[in-house]
Amino acid sequence: MSEKFTLQPLLDLANARMDEVTRQLGELIASERSGQQKLELLQCYRSEYSERFMEAARGGMGAEAMRNYSNFLGRIDEAVAAQQQIVEQSRQHTSQGQQQWVEQHTRVRAFDTLSQRFQDEQTRKTLRQEQRISDEHASRLWVGRDEK
Repeated sequence: MSEKFTLQPLLDLANARMDEVTRQLGELIASERSGQQKLELLQCYRSEYSERFMEAARGGMGAEAMRNYSNFLGRIDEAVAAQQQIVEQSRQHTSQGQQQWVEQHTRVRAFDTLSQRFQDEQTRKTLRQEQRISDEHASRLWVGRDEK
């Protein structure tokens, strides 16, 4: 009867945690990408609106229109700055998630190594036992042959 790997519950737990950390990292990466896309969209919109403002200013505009354009550009700039902060926080969270993934991966590999060593030792024990049985059988056959 072969022995059981006593750390198997820990290996299973580490693998389950690895799956969870991997899922979370995927969500963090997706969130970072989404935030970056929003930032790029805002920056593009700001650039286009700024060009329209410049064209309108070249064509002549009243003080009220100039103030409205300027105020709106200010709001866009605030939105860009806020989105940049969101993207930076998202990058930090992704980096932390990557670090957690590396740490968990290291744990899983350590348990896998222990499990593999255990399995190798079990295989060696089984092979030695089979060899011993085979040797005893051969020895009995040899001794029985001499008695005839």
